[in-house]
Amino acid sequence: MPNDSTAPRSSSPRVAGYLSKGLERWHIIACLLPEFDRQVRLTPGRKHAVDAILGWGLKPTSVKARRLATQRRVPYVAIEDGFLRSLGLGVHYSQPQSLVVDHSGIYYDATRPSDLEQLLNEAIFDDAELERAAAAIARIRALRLSKYNHAPDRPLATAEHSRVLVVDQTRDDASITHGLADAAAFQTMLDRAIDEHPDAEILIKTHPDVIAGRKQGYLTDAAAHPRCRLIGEDLNPWALIDAVDAVYVVTSQLGFEALMADKPVSCFGLPFYAGWGLTRDTQTCERRRRTRSRDELFAAAYLRYCRYANPYTGQVSTLEATIDLIGDQKRQRDRLAGHWLAVGFSSWKRAFIRDFLGPASSVRFTSHACPTDEEAQACDSLVVWGQKADDALRHYCRRHNLRLWRMEDGFIRSVGLGVDLTRPLSLAFDARGLYYDANHESDLEWLLGNAEFDTALLARAATLRERLIALKLSKYNVAAAGASLPSRETLGARRVVLVPGQVETDASIAQGSPVVRTNRALLEAVRAERPDAFIIYKPHPDVVSGARVGVIDDDARRLFDREARDADIIDLIDAADEIHTMCSLTGFEGLMRGVEVHTHGLPFYAGWGLTSDRLKAPRRQRTLSLDALIAGALLLYPTYVDPTSGEFCNADTAIELVHQQRSRRRGLSARVRFYRLYRNLFSGRV
Repeated sequence: MPNDSTAPRSSSPRVAGYLSKGLERWHIIACLLPEFDRQVRLTPGRKHAVDAILGWGLKPTSVKARRLATQRRVPYVAIEDGFLRSLGLGVHYSQPQSLVVDHSGIYYDATRPSDLEQLLNEAIFDDAELERAAAAIARIRALRLSKYNHAPDRPLATAEHSRVLVVDQTRDDASITHGLADAAAFQTMLDRAIDEHPDAEILIKTHPDVIAGRKQGYLTDAAAHPRCRLIGEDLNPWALIDAVDAVYVVTSQLGFEALMADKPVSCFGLPFYAGWGLTRDTQTCERRRRTRSRDELFAAAYLRYCRYANPYTGQVSTLEATIDLIGDQKRQRDRLAGHWLAVGFSSWKRAFIRDFLGPASSVRFTSHACPTDEEAQACDSLVVWGQKADDALRHYCRRHNLRLWRMEDGFIRSVGLGVDLTRPLSLAFDARGLYYDANHESDLEWLLGNAEFDTALLARAATLRERLIALKLSKYNVAAAGASLPSRETLGARRVVLVPGQVETDASIAQGSPVVRTNRALLEAVRAERPDAFIIYKPHPDVVSGARVGVIDDDARRLFDREARDADIIDLIDAADEIHTMCSLTGFEGLMRGVEVHTHGLPFYAGWGLTSDRLKAPRRQRTLSLDALIAGALLLYPTYVDPTSGEFCNADTAIELVHQQRSRRRGLSARVRFYRLYRNLFSGRV
């Protein structure tokens, strides 16, 4: 079965030339063109021997590229956005996650053959590929994804009568002229919809730019008809599809999405999905000789014709991973949409908080511990870092009807410490509490206690776990030496117990470990329970760096056998039979690697049947699998942002970005070394 994102590589090096700056802007171009060993931009005065010319389909901007291909007597290769492109719009420079590459035409040009048309005429699809297509359609429907996913997803108000959808398009769009349609086709479409549904309300979806007067459509005047209603605002296509009984299109891709939803579709032009027996067509194309099922059409267009890549990692991807990524981006954007008041954040944090709140939000910053009444105006949410939400701030939120959120680092954070001002790849926004505060329910605890973890999500969590283990990744991924430990033969029957130290002034201990509250107390408890064990004590990296409190006294050193200040935490986890912790994330990382974990506090991962707990968590009554815990804690709870583009990403992407960053990093930078010197000399330990 052909790979989603590759095509055969030729035996000799080949070079593709291009003129468009847009092709240079998109990160995925290089990895999605394995037919060519290099792509070079052709600029005036520079001569390059090329084997093909790349251009944007049949758009007006491609005229020079097609003319140049003819002059040089080399093929013109058409590139276009894929059918599942991105969260945002290309005009807003949102990076594409899929492309189509067509060597014979382009999918929306019905005047000549295209690679997609050839696939639909000739391809054979086996049962496995069709099952994959059906599963992908179900996922796209469930997540309500489209080509672009920037529009809000608001259901239409219920109506007394049935509804049909008529899709207008912007005048002279390339898909219309090359789809064998014109202005008359749009009028015919509208007349047919009105005649065939005499009692229905006719919803006419038109482009927002047409309503605003910036572009022209074909059916704007239809608003004068008593049964016609223009829908001009940006709206998720699935909200429209859900509300109607039938869909009428000329060449819009929305018609194919309606086919995915099993709605009857009438076509008045020749889009790529017409002429295969699935739509009611007013035009015919003699080249389209087969009758195809919906799943076959989808398999040809989305699995074979379209190519996928992750624009943040620069790696070739699959349709399923692209669905996951855009679905996660959409979920994060929708969850954090709104107008925010951010209280008490340093200038360093302000620099990245806007990205984490996403494109559907606005944020106003204030340094007042308790903001003024004016600052609450036009805001619906207030966010603080960690435990800074005191009684006065809670009262302020109640008085102004603001939703109070807390923000903390995520569990796959960065390459480097937050205390060294390393920008995070993940943050946790929590509207109920904080994940480390065992006194109150948090959004994470609610997720773990209530969310449905379906088979696909659990499989994804298992893959994520395996990748984390293979790459030996943790929260901070600081450079560390290998662990120097006695061999198993030397230790004999002694169990190896890892005790991770924590910052003793950290709120996670105050709120999550009410009995054992210091590193010394933890070591005393572990030595009492495991008198014969080989105990390894790993101080917290922030303590080792000199920034935080948690250094144990000399007398406490008798409680352990080896201090591993500079060892890699993952090497220590791999060497351990048990991990004993107050509430350190090391316990969670140990669970992922199959190590027995004992908790002396109540971290978020305790109380679900996976750990041996010294304290009880009455609210946590559910038994979770390890992969369900990972799905909740890593896939669903945190918010992830690519630091280069500032766009949302997801846990799968963040892991690869951390791996790439760590591969490039060589020790502490001069900036970090200077900052540590300044902090320790002038700021004191915090």
